[in-house]
Amino acid sequence: MAAVTVSVRPLTDDDAAVSRQLGFEAFGVPPTPPAAISTLPQPGHHWFGAFEDGELVARMSDREFDSWFAGAAVPTAGLASVTVAAEHRGRGAFSPLILTGLRAARERGAVISTLFPTAPRIYRRFGYELISAHDTVSVPTQVLADAGAGSARTRRAGEDDVEGIRDVYDGWAAAQNGPLTRRGVSYPLSSADFLGRFTGVTVAEDADGISGFVSWTRSDGYGEEASMQVRDLIARTPEGYRSLLAVIGSFAGVAPTTLIDTSGDDLVRLFVPTLHWQVVHSAPYMLKILDIPGALGLVVSPPGWKKELSFALKGDVLTDNDGAYGLSVDDGSVRCARVEKAERSFSPHGLALAYAGAQSCANLRAIGHLSGGDLAEDPAWDALFGGRQLHIRDDF
Repeated sequence: MAAVTVSVRPLTDDDAAVSRQLGFEAFGVPPTPPAAISTLPQPGHHWFGAFEDGELVARMSDREFDSWFAGAAVPTAGLASVTVAAEHRGRGAFSPLILTGLRAARERGAVISTLFPTAPRIYRRFGYELISAHDTVSVPTQVLADAGAGSARTRRAGEDDVEGIRDVYDGWAAAQNGPLTRRGVSYPLSSADFLGRFTGVTVAEDADGISGFVSWTRSDGYGEEASMQVRDLIARTPEGYRSLLAVIGSFAGVAPTTLIDTSGDDLVRLFVPTLHWQVVHSAPYMLKILDIPGALGLVVSPPGWKKELSFALKGDVLTDNDGAYGLSVDDGSVRCARVEKAERSFSPHGLALAYAGAQSCANLRAIGHLSGGDLAEDPAWDALFGGRQLHIRDDF
């Protein structure tokens, strides 16, 4: 069989029809396919395609986001819509497509990349590793009613409340590892558009203003098959949580099941008085470091710390990332730069897991993603990147 020549380039509107058809083949044809071909160059989307003899055989999108990690809003390339035509799988189009996309993302300023994989093994070849998941859990609506009424006042949100809702989300997200900032070019929704996505958005209020919100959608009908679908339920106070849960729980008579989009150790579960909390869908989430000095230099270190650390990276598919790095930690800030050598060595997967705070150094050593270095320094690495809960709240 003759060698196949693959070329990769950004996609244009001229490629939109074929690109959409590839998407239908991979992810399913919608019940009512859109009549018009959408334009590919959308704000916050960077499309790339792999071609054989002029035929589009694979495509991907780099979504332009920022994610919260280690106390900083980190420029993120969200890999999405990755598709290879059935007849061209295993023929060499996938790797050059992904590598081109990752290099372009790094050039535009992204320092990490994340994705929701359908097959994690494929993406591990490029240094991605599983750090968390975006889940949907099922809870009997009556259980939420049984959580007890809170003292916070609740009311339906209006357009004037949306900035306050975003402030609540921002305060919560900045204290975690993983959530998207929901700001910037990939989040162009107006206040009216945001509210229009749901049956209702309810806010909780106290003396200081909006203390929490829940965005919810009511399914059709009522009775055994009906449900409440909760997109976000976030509050700054325990009374805010209880009051918002009471609002959703009040639907128990007509919608006996509530489905909650969640991740990690959701604080909502701590208010649920029973063990009812069944995961009905889970979408794993992977991360890769694209720009090591850029990503690690954004870390917010514990105040008062002064520490010099170093590590080496080996085996990255972006070969210019391989080498040794030094970290200068100084009272809340971290500087990362190349150094000549280091005894501690991470695999690309191990560095992703450590950066996300998903695994400790001891665990990384146990699975072969960290070796060498002084074991007495492991707690310093754990403290630098750990201490925040992992939460993934947006699919893309």
